Amino acid sequence: MQTVKFLVAWILILPFAPGADSNWTQFRGPNANPVGVDARLPDAWSKTKNVEWSAEIPGRGWSSPIVVGAKVFVTAATTDGKSKPPQMGTDYSNDYVAELMKQGLSEQEVMKRVGERDIEMPNEVTLHYFLYCLSLDKGAVLWKQEFYSGRPPGGRHRKNSFTSETPVTDGEFVYVYVGNLGLFAYDLNGKQAWATRLEANQIYLDFGTGGSAALHGNRLLIISDNEKHQYIAAFDKQTGKQLWRTDRDLKDPTITMMRSGWTTPFIWTNKVRTEIVTIGPGAAVSYDMEGKELWRLSGITAAPAPSPFAYDEMLYLDGGQGRPLFAVRPGASGDISLGKTENSNDYVAWSQDRAGTYITSPVAYQGGLYVLYDKGILARFDAKTGKQSYKSRIDPEAWAFTSSPWAYNGKIFCQSEEGKTYVFTAGEKFELLHVNLLDEMALATPAIVGDRVLIRTEGHMYSMRQAR
Repeated sequence: MQTVKFLVAWILILPFAPGADSNWTQFRGPNANPVGVDARLPDAWSKTKNVEWSAEIPGRGWSSPIVVGAKVFVTAATTDGKSKPPQMGTDYSNDYVAELMKQGLSEQEVMKRVGERDIEMPNEVTLHYFLYCLSLDKGAVLWKQEFYSGRPPGGRHRKNSFTSETPVTDGEFVYVYVGNLGLFAYDLNGKQAWATRLEANQIYLDFGTGGSAALHGNRLLIISDNEKHQYIAAFDKQTGKQLWRTDRDLKDPTITMMRSGWTTPFIWTNKVRTEIVTIGPGAAVSYDMEGKELWRLSGITAAPAPSPFAYDEMLYLDGGQGRPLFAVRPGASGDISLGKTENSNDYVAWSQDRAGTYITSPVAYQGGLYVLYDKGILARFDAKTGKQSYKSRIDPEAWAFTSSPWAYNGKIFCQSEEGKTYVFTAGEKFELLHVNLLDEMALATPAIVGDRVLIRTEGHMYSMRQAR
């Protein structure tokens, strides 16, 4: 019954290119750690309060917005005809499995029925994939380009979308990556520079893809952890030509049936070197800029979604639901995995057992590591020592979170799938200040641009800004 047990291992999700305060160039922003610096950023909003503008985004996508200059970019896919709608929460497929098993149905029949209800297969839909460019000041659509149409390269769990990967920009071009489909480059006026199609490899139970691309210098970097052929690859950002590709064979040794992952690679420039940090099934692996393995760390979940990032010269790895959090020092080499009784070693500064999350990535802010769990619990750990400050339930009615938390102006922000943003005081004490209501499903992580917060919901983009 392992297949049924891990049915809900779907993952969304979903990168270092520093820029000016008016740019948000990649998923989770500079250093993949979403922190704002403008004192004018709003901490309260609704559908009417502190809304500078809202724009309808046709189609469905859980990609986050990125911003360069006065332009906002986001992807979405429209469907010819009907499409299976999303549903909040992470347990509804498991609940359905339990209900069917109580009826005495076989595992094969259970899988068939759950698939019919919750998985959308390529032969069921025809899609149109779009890159949208919006005005940062007004929210008007400046242009949109269809970069692919037809059947998708694989299925998706209806909680996922066919465009969950966030684009990345170098300020001159926008690079769109869709797992198992391809890479596409556009200039800021909407002219396509190149397109590189990729082979379609099976994702576990057709849950769909989610990990975004990273950009460093002339290289676009992707990881493709799937059931057939796992690899990490670099592409020339000017031509789309593959520069190198390194095959990998990652899996949790206790659950060898799963080899898919949904994480974003992180370019870590530290005091020793620049490296490509990846989290995969069963292990985190770091590579040099030519794809040669530098080090690895075991203890990662079989279905990884949280992505790595750096803060104050330390690398943070979220091992996934039920697995540890790790803080790693620069300069590691070889296998740096912890022994059964260890929680640190020469390169692992500290680890916290069972502190990892399901989908969300933590945020580091003012000396604290804030960890948001999918069922509505927020924890804080000291970023240097790993000591836990608190672990508290956000709200008895808050039960589903997919967006990663973010921070600014002494506050931590946690957005639920219902579109409620819970605002906390940053620090060692758990203190809820207030709740901002949008009443619209939200799974994408916001962008923080100057004095604006860009929030993407199921059907809209909102620019939240203090009223002038």
